[in-house]
Amino acid sequence: QVQLVESGGGLVQAGGSLRLSCAASGRSFSNNVMGWFRQAPGKEREFVAARAKSGSGTYSDSVKGRFTISRDNAKNTLYLQMNSLKPEDTAVYYCAATDVVFATDVVFTIPSRYKYWGQGAQVTVSS
Repeated sequence: QVQLVESGGGLVQAGGSLRLSCAASGRSFSNNVMGWFRQAPGKEREFVAARAKSGSGTYSDSVKGRFTISRDNAKNTLYLQMNSLKPEDTAVYYCAATDVVFATDVVFTIPSRYKYWGQGAQVTVSS
């Protein structure tokens, strides 16, 4: 059974930092595209960052320069380092992984391209 489990969320003041982790089990995702999305109350789920199998990262404009996506293939774990947090970063953060391994070095920014999802981790940034 494939599972993605996020951890590391919490309450932080504006300007602070948090690191989210997404531990995968049931299969290896070292060659899959993995990403982070977030959803604020009353809003649609939005793309945050994604990492291709080569290690290259893609970020939304709203987090570029502040967030860093990384992964440890040996631990089958994806990370999201979030610095200089703002109140508008408040949301439930989800990690996701594709089912298919792609031959080319691609990333995806839309949720429908991902098959596996974690349960979400709440991040709240106070002003």
